[in-house]
Amino acid sequence: MPARDLALLTDAALAAGKIARHYWKRNPKAWQKADASPVTEADMAVNAMLAQRLRAARPDYGWLSEEDEDGPARAGCARVFVIDPIDGTRAFIAGEDSFSHSLAVVERGRVVAGVVYLPVLDRLYTATLTGPALRDGQPIRASDRAGIEGATLLTTHPNLLPELWPGGVPDLKRSFRASVAYRLCLVAEGRHDGMLTLRDAWEWDIAAGGLIAARAGAVVTDRFGAALAFNAAPPLTAGVLAAAPGLHAALLGRLGSKASGGDI
Repeated sequence: MPARDLALLTDAALAAGKIARHYWKRNPKAWQKADASPVTEADMAVNAMLAQRLRAARPDYGWLSEEDEDGPARAGCARVFVIDPIDGTRAFIAGEDSFSHSLAVVERGRVVAGVVYLPVLDRLYTATLTGPALRDGQPIRASDRAGIEGATLLTTHPNLLPELWPGGVPDLKRSFRASVAYRLCLVAEGRHDGMLTLRDAWEWDIAAGGLIAARAGAVVTDRFGAALAFNAAPPLTAGVLAAAPGLHAALLGRLGSKASGGDI
């Protein structure tokens, strides 16, 4: 079943890319949602296509998407689609190429198939719970960095404020990408040693990318080191830390037991 679901997600992600590229750099209509985050007509067009295609193919699966109102129905489903139609909407609006589509299937709290697609770069990351992590069909592996010094970490500047690190702010090289899913995939292919989000993270941002990073050999947990669980109510995790095993342990050792705040 995960392989069949992965094929379905892959086809849907590629179709989403065609829609997104149609709107990209063409001044799509944009507005703010109630939480002040941006959304565009492209987000909604991609979401509508994905809902129609995926739900028609798997009518017994539940549905969780950033652009649809959540409800209790998914709680009773054995399998659930977890979707971010466009992850990195601000980058999309700005005409940057690092936004992505994030599509996953969750079964009893675990992600069993995940796809992250960057349509402008035509870069496709995939994984199943029992298969390898792939980029464009080729296996990828996370970094094997064992310590903090000199490590590359994808995170925002507020996540490195001294008050969040009673063990001392780590000596590392910070980078950033707007799409959380893409950050996880960059860890998966070893282009960065880790990524960190201290603020609570929405499931649709991290489900697919988290699976891909884990299958590539990274350790992926919440900010306290606990395993991630999905299809929760509300669909939030206590941040995300994904990194090479040695780096993951070292960062947890420096973070405070009540680490929170920062920015996604």
